[in-house]
Amino acid sequence: MEKSQYKTSMRTKRHNRLRHKVSGTAARPRLAVFRSNKFVYAQLIDDENGKTLAAVDSRKETKGTAVEKAKTVGAEIAKKAGALKVEEVVFDRGGFRYQGIVAALADAAREGGLKF
Repeated sequence: MEKSQYKTSMRTKRHNRLRHKVSGTAARPRLAVFRSNKFVYAQLIDDENGKTLAAVDSRKETKGTAVEKAKTVGAEIAKKAGALKVEEVVFDRGGFRYQGIVAALADAAREGGLKF
């Protein structure tokens, strides 16, 4: 198994283990974060109904570092959550470490008014 395949499979295992504990509802959706090598994605998900309530990504951002892009994604998802009248979410880091891009997105979402 190559190193990249190993890293991906281990992240998937961590994410599955995390998903057994974390679930979103309509009142308190799950804020799911995914980061690729280029972009950052965030979704508000209602797991009871299987619906994505809001989604934001950094694909349209052209300037700035990955951390700066994550901050803008976090601020935008907080705005969309506010429009949906959602104040509390359950944070799903997607099997990634809570550092760097993931932490920047979470901090920006908190500054935008989300509680988790």
